[in-house]
Amino acid sequence: MSEKNKVVLVGCGGISNAWLTSLKEFNDVEIVGLVDLNQDNANAQKQKYSLESAETGSDLKEMLEAVNPAIVFDCTIPEAHFNVTTSALRHGCHVLGEKPMTTSMEQAGKMTELATGKGLIYAVIQNRRYDKSIIAFRDLIHSKKIGDLTTLNADFYLGCHFGGFRDEMDHVLLLDMAIHSFDQARFISGKDPVKVYCKEFNPAGSWYKHGASAMVIFEMSDGNIFTYRGSWCAEGLSTSWQCDWRACCTKGSAIWDGEDKIQAEAVSGNEGFTRAQEQIEINIPELETSSHYAQIRDFLDCLKSGTAPQTVCTDNIKSLAMVHAAIESAEKDIPVNIKYLKQEK
Repeated sequence: MSEKNKVVLVGCGGISNAWLTSLKEFNDVEIVGLVDLNQDNANAQKQKYSLESAETGSDLKEMLEAVNPAIVFDCTIPEAHFNVTTSALRHGCHVLGEKPMTTSMEQAGKMTELATGKGLIYAVIQNRRYDKSIIAFRDLIHSKKIGDLTTLNADFYLGCHFGGFRDEMDHVLLLDMAIHSFDQARFISGKDPVKVYCKEFNPAGSWYKHGASAMVIFEMSDGNIFTYRGSWCAEGLSTSWQCDWRACCTKGSAIWDGEDKIQAEAVSGNEGFTRAQEQIEINIPELETSSHYAQIRDFLDCLKSGTAPQTVCTDNIKSLAMVHAAIESAEKDIPVNIKYLKQEK
């Protein structure tokens, strides 16, 4: 049996259940510590998941000294990600954390520099990348069966009555949700952001304080355009949580409903006002795992092989940059060039 990876999980709130449920199936992980500001939460998760050998506590630095793990899983709130991740990296731990990386690009740059400087892996959960439908949609576009991608559109419309802190947040849609859609766009297109213009608003009838809706236009590398239309206060005819997607390419188009339905057509004729089209066969991959389980497995396998996970911080910071640039554009009502590395001025 291979040696187990010693792990400390920080943040024992609701999202930790997705991690701990998945980790029950791993035979190469030993959870040696659970940390939460409220130690009762850590104790509760220890009991719920029968983690008899795990220490519990409320102070991460003390836990790191006590159990000396190889890995830290960060399930805390976004405002805590910077302190948790930098503490873990300074102790010599690899880190896999919840999205977003952190709440500012300045902090994200420091986290990335610290990880790369120490030769450690810091990656961010973007579990939507591990869904068979998005992989099929991405692979179709990259196959060039419908030509070269020119335009990618995503629609996100849900009426979500969370209550609590989200109702009072500024930029609630962009800060708390759009990171998923923006990262999906990078994954699907294979392109990176260059410039953005964002119109953010709070429509009549919204139960949020600020920014429940947004229209965003990104210029991507090679001149591709990605548009995002979203709302968290749209009642009726909901899209999926993964958005409703359309890819326009030079020889055809493809649509994906964010769930299981993918369709594509390519031009098959060269005459007529509108040209004849043919259906393109969609190949759906068979995946053994998905979501959090698949991403945690990928992270552990990369540590073993010495390769970088696809959501390593040096890449994921580009998705975070899309969020903050969109917010800047909305606040200033101007297009904004996207910069995500410290040396870019």
